[in-house]
Amino acid sequence: MTKLNLPEVELNTKTEGNVRFVFDPVRKKWIILTPEERVRQHLILYLHNQLHYPLSLMETEKQFKLFNTIKRADIILNDSNLKPIVIVECKAPDVQINQAVFEQAIRYNMALKVNYLFISNGLKHYAIKMNSGNPVFLNHLPEYKKIII
Repeated sequence: MTKLNLPEVELNTKTEGNVRFVFDPVRKKWIILTPEERVRQHLILYLHNQLHYPLSLMETEKQFKLFNTIKRADIILNDSNLKPIVIVECKAPDVQINQAVFEQAIRYNMALKVNYLFISNGLKHYAIKMNSGNPVFLNHLPEYKKIII
């Protein structure tokens, strides 16, 4: 497997037959371990362990409606009132983060109206602060306590 550009974490995995699963601490269930899911789970633990986002305020595969279609955000980080504050878009390590990926996150934000976007394929990461609808690239995603102030 490709080494990710994230702090090392110990994923809780199991194998049944020829299928490998990972335990998602947000959904509290076993999920098939695809390359994108591996990035998602590493990011969940990074956000929780390093940036102190509470697991109880995270949602994965969050459904929402956009232009009469159902979309799913990979990870939503909420404030204590369960209002979304960050959209996290995850891609597999072999997926290039290009203009289409940025546009996807910005489209999702049309419905969720958050202040921050975080996009990662596990190798490259982009943190964006939405400033009056205009994206401003940051060096990193701020810690939870700095966002909720």
